[in-house]
Amino acid sequence: MKEFQNTAAQGDVLFIRCAGLPDGLTETMPENGALIVTHSETGHHHAMTLDRTEEAPSVQMFSGDNPLLSWLQVNRPTVLEHKRPFDTHEPILFSPGVYEVRRQREYTPEGWRRVED
Repeated sequence: MKEFQNTAAQGDVLFIRCAGLPDGLTETMPENGALIVTHSETGHHHAMTLDRTEEAPSVQMFSGDNPLLSWLQVNRPTVLEHKRPFDTHEPILFSPGVYEVRRQREYTPEGWRRVED
């Protein structure tokens, strides 16, 4: 399992530790006990399983107006996993803190779009 201090990547997503959450964000709700950090068109999402054994969930996710950015508030050590049984990305352990989540983008003749894993 991979651990990191300030930045990490998994597939088409980059994580950057930051000082705090910006104002005006909306909390993303979990799906089946997990936060889907990035959706995959093939169903092989990058997800964090929630631990709700204490007052606050182990991790919370927030989004704003930009579809290429979101934020994670990690309250207890939590693992990000790529939900694919083969050719998978190595799991990443997140320590408590706030992380900006940046989606990779690519240019097409129609303009910029989010890269799909």
